[in-house]
Amino acid sequence: MNKKKYFIQKQSFNPNFFGIFINPIFIARRNLYKHIRSFSTRVSGRTLDVGCGKKPYKELFTNVTEYIGLDIENPGHPHNEEDIDVFYDGEKIPFDNGSFDSVICNQVLEHVFKPNLFLSEINRVLKREGIFLLTVPFAWDEHEQPNDFGRYSSFGLKYILQESGFEILKYKKSTRGFHAVSQLFILYLYKIFYSNNRALNLFLTTIFIAPLTIVVSLIGNLFPDSKDFFLDNVVLLKKSS
Repeated sequence: MNKKKYFIQKQSFNPNFFGIFINPIFIARRNLYKHIRSFSTRVSGRTLDVGCGKKPYKELFTNVTEYIGLDIENPGHPHNEEDIDVFYDGEKIPFDNGSFDSVICNQVLEHVFKPNLFLSEINRVLKREGIFLLTVPFAWDEHEQPNDFGRYSSFGLKYILQESGFEILKYKKSTRGFHAVSQLFILYLYKIFYSNNRALNLFLTTIFIAPLTIVVSLIGNLFPDSKDFFLDNVVLLKKSS
């Protein structure tokens, strides 16, 4: 990967100050990265990244001994320049029972039409008391259409995870309150003017979206927090059965 593409990918998933000017969902992605990082030390040993894509968070998991990326061949989502080790059919994960010490799955469950089967397969390939780190949206726009099937409240997510044989160790709501509402409004504006012209999109983000992002970042903490308005679930689990 050349330096330009690496820079853009970094700003897409772990944006620093420069990301404000090129990433319309800077606020959400920055917060999500911080929450994943806070749980990353619990992920260790042989690790499976389900729905890995470009493996944007791989650098966070410094305790792993082997890192394997798994993804599905999806015509609605091109896999150009992605870092996938194993493709699968979307139903049966092609590994033996208890193959992994840890599994991570970031922003994938909303694209799974059979979530119970999906989670049971993750449970199957995990070792006893293995660690599972999951992130999944609660309030977001439809994306990767038409392969976008669900959103998960904290209550619904906890229920389906416990039913699938997982114990919740830690749970966080990423991007809450005023920041959440503002990020959705910024994304709404961006999608109104979005085009197939990358240069134009970058121009619009720099001139119109970035100033809004800066203002929200500066004044957001002045507003009361709300646990009910949030963008993403971040959950650390272990296999319990």
